[in-house]
Amino acid sequence: MRYLLALGGLTVVYALTLGSVRPLDVALGLLVSAALLAVSRRFVFPAEPGPALEVLRRLAAVPRLLAGVVAEVAGGTVEVALVVLGRRPLDCPGVVAIPIGEQTAVGVAVSALAHTLSPGAILIDVDEERGVMLLHVLDAKDPDAVREHHRRFYERWQRRAFP
Repeated sequence: MRYLLALGGLTVVYALTLGSVRPLDVALGLLVSAALLAVSRRFVFPAEPGPALEVLRRLAAVPRLLAGVVAEVAGGTVEVALVVLGRRPLDCPGVVAIPIGEQTAVGVAVSALAHTLSPGAILIDVDEERGVMLLHVLDAKDPDAVREHHRRFYERWQRRAFP
């Protein structure tokens, strides 16, 4: 059942990305989704699933996470647009180390994806030895503020769905 839900979800994301629900596009989306799930099966579906109530609780938190990602993308789009249009100077782009904390491997992957989807930030690396994600951001003049922003995002939007 989990496999079918994941397959359907990935296929929907694929169709939304293409902006098409033509049968051949959906079929290709199913193939790509099945291949991704086959390659990452142990990572996505651990051998010991949690209790059903926990799975439902996390699933219920996903729409909230998506809302947070949309807000991040909107904010990043405005920030990049202001820089591109010359309304805000590009003073100090750079790399900031974001602590991983107690996040699971899936949580780190979701954090990295969520922050990379937002214009103005991109994941460079996950340094497991140091316990940090390295992000290149448009405004790195105050690294502590960038770290605090990402910590608040995790606590507010992501933690309940993908700790």
